[in-house]
Parts: sequence; C-alpha cells; structure tokens
Amino acid sequence: MGEDDQLADVLTALGPRLRALRQARGTTLAGLSSATGISVSTLSRLESGRREPTLRHLLPLARAYRLPLDELVGSHTGDPRVHPRPVVRGDQTWIPLTRHLGGGLQAYKQILPAPAATRTRRPAQGSHEGHEWLYVLSGRLLLALGDEDVVLTAGETAEFDTRVPHGVANAGDGPVEWIALYGPQGERMHVRVQPADG
Repeated sequence: MGEDDQLADVLTALGPRLRALRQARGTTLAGLSSATGISVSTLSRLESGRREPTLRHLLPLARAYRLPLDELVGSHTGDPRVHPRPVVRGDQTWIPLTRHLGGGLQAYKQILPAPAATRTRRPAQGSHEGHEWLYVLSGRLLLALGDEDVVLTAGETAEFDTRVPHGVANAGDGPVEWIALYGPQGERMHVRVQPADG
C-alpha cells in the first residue's frame, strides 16, 4: 500500500473514529466545542467526513482527549505501548492502561493515599449500568457494595454489577493500589464526571 493509499485510509476512518471517541467519553458536540474552541458545526462535519481536518482542528482535539496526535488520528507507528496520563479526581489517582478508542472495556490502575485519621471509612456510593472488576495490587481496599462491606487485600479480586450501589475507600494505614476494568458507562461515571461539591 502506497503512502497516498495509507493517507486516504486514515482520513476515511478519522470521522467515525472521532465520533466514537467523543461518544465513548460521554461528551456532547457542544461540550467538545467548549473544550476545544472548534464550532459545533465544524466538529459535526469532521465527524461525518464532510470536512478534512487540519492541525488547527487536530491539536485542540488531541489536547481535549489527552491523546498523542498519532493515536487520535489512528496512524499506526508500530509502538504498542500505551502512554498513560494520570487523572486525579479528589484524592484518587487514575492511570489509564488502555487507549480510549471506541466503546469497549477500559482498564485503569487506581491509587488512594493513606487515609487521614479523621476520614470516614465507608465511602459514598453510586450506581449505573455496567459491570466492574477489581484486582488489588497492594494495601487494603474497602468495597462498599449495597449494605455489605468487603475488605480486599493484595491478590484478591472482586466482580460486581454496577447497578448495585457501590463505592471504594482505603481500609489500611498506607496507600492502596488496584487495577479496575470498566465498561463505557462505568468509565464515564467514575472518571469523566466531576464530583459534586458538598
């Protein structure tokens, strides 16, 4: 395949790729427009393939999605490594272990620091469509699942339906680290939504 053919393939796939990426992140065109400064109509044309993107479009989109430019456009460099950019929500750190493309399963390494002496041990709970899987790497993780509290230690795994109210907290004296797998609904709920003030 020549360079012209490769470029044509990348451009043909880019619109659907941009739409799938936005939808997987749970972002609207208006929200993406606000984050990038690109008009809603231009974003819509880019996603439908009716407009060819330029660097003036791609660079703000890559920044908004926190992706390297080659990952955003889907050009294959042959490098299979994921280049994680940690996300911090409250006191929890999320390190992506998968690329954010399409609507499939996403994996994260999550870290909670050692709890403050005055912190309440039982976390707030939320529920949403989906399924979640946890594997504790180190420390002690409190999983509040409905009315039950389960403490998981290094090497233990939990799997549950996320329609059951759930939340996690640090149950030890040091940091706790775990791997979590989320479907698109769970990832959006846990990572993308800003916590309510209160």
